[in-house]
Amino acid sequence: MVKKPRFKRIILKISGEVLVGEEEYGISSRVIQGISHEIKEIKEHGIQVAVVVGGGNLFRGVDASLKGMDRTAADYMGMLATVINSLALQDALEKIGVYTRVQSAIDMRQVAEPYIRRRAIRHLEKQRVVIFAGGTGNPYFSTDTAASLRAMEIGADALLKATKVEGVYDSDPEKNKDAIKFDQLSYIDVLKRNLRVMDATAISLCMDNRLPIIVFNVRKKGNILRAVMGEKLGTIIGTGVTHARKNPQ
Repeated sequence: MVKKPRFKRIILKISGEVLVGEEEYGISSRVIQGISHEIKEIKEHGIQVAVVVGGGNLFRGVDASLKGMDRTAADYMGMLATVINSLALQDALEKIGVYTRVQSAIDMRQVAEPYIRRRAIRHLEKQRVVIFAGGTGNPYFSTDTAASLRAMEIGADALLKATKVEGVYDSDPEKNKDAIKFDQLSYIDVLKRNLRVMDATAISLCMDNRLPIIVFNVRKKGNILRAVMGEKLGTIIGTGVTHARKNPQ
């Protein structure tokens, strides 16, 4: 008996840092091609996929504002970085036969459609991958918040947050070998512990709408499919009780 996917429609949030790969800066063609093939694989299971890509591999507005740049200007620059990443992902997907649309919260019709909720849903229903660029279109809001907001608007079943580590930890597992990994977390505990896996606005939005968040390591091939099929991996953030264990590494 073929196992059915746990989710029918998802938002995949990819941090910009993931796209760097082994490079020091920019976009790794190997990484973006690998992610594209995994998106194609889950689409072959009939799953509707929307993607939000961060821009931290090119520019981080928060970091720039801390160095003296006007926060609003810095955030708009960060939004433009997400457009660059979105176009790169679109190119990689279409080269392997996956139909896509980039919708931008910032109007730039020469390279992307304007974000229109009903049009986005229609694209998903036609089995196109929709890539949401430009964040929310407003400064002071992260791409995590943009992913949460778009998930609510399109009626996604889950938000999958693709990262460089196995899930959510109580401290940085790359610096602390004794870091505790959470297999499951409640929304409230994420906020109380200030775990910073996503900003408080994004977590609160998901909590208010009971949208599950799955945080997992996208560097391991096949993990996106495992997540949508409901296999146990990473950290699940939701309404359940918090469970943790020591870092197996």
